[in-house]
Amino acid sequence: MSLLVTFGVNGQIASVEVSPWKRLLDVLREDLHLTGTKEGCGEGECGACTVLLDGVPVNSCLVAAGQCDGRAVTTVEGLARGSAAEPLLHAVQRELVARGGAQCGICTPGIAVCAAHLCESGALIGASDPRAKVRELLAGNICRCTGYQLVVDAVIAAALPDGESAEDGAGDGGRGDGGAR
Repeated sequence: MSLLVTFGVNGQIASVEVSPWKRLLDVLREDLHLTGTKEGCGEGECGACTVLLDGVPVNSCLVAAGQCDGRAVTTVEGLARGSAAEPLLHAVQRELVARGGAQCGICTPGIAVCAAHLCESGALIGASDPRAKVRELLAGNICRCTGYQLVVDAVIAAALPDGESAEDGAGDGGRGDGGAR
């Protein structure tokens, strides 16, 4: 059984005829050829496949395509503005690259989507311990390469560009990993 599912994807309307039970992750990658969203565990545990569904971070491996009809999805490709020829990366994407917070690339799209949501929500404004807040809000995103501190630094730099410096690794006991493991 197929269903015509129509939803917004990165500001464009997409219509696909698919099983209503097909995972959003697979629709994005196979039907819409948006391969930035990655599959890590396929069980909603690692966060690699995170997208925004109506502005809320979700694991696309756990969302059925039929649940997306009439809704809006933002993938990592949708974070950048500008044109395909000259994209203007989201502040989080720029900082992840500049600070070495992106390593092998499997978890990076999910982290970038969650971090962009975190920045745009203003969750760090006025936080007494921004590093702890970033770690808490990105807890659902597992990375095996970075040690997390570079990711935390990038998110803070993107969210608080005029505020607290993420350069010193404060609060990590000198390990450089922010205490996240």
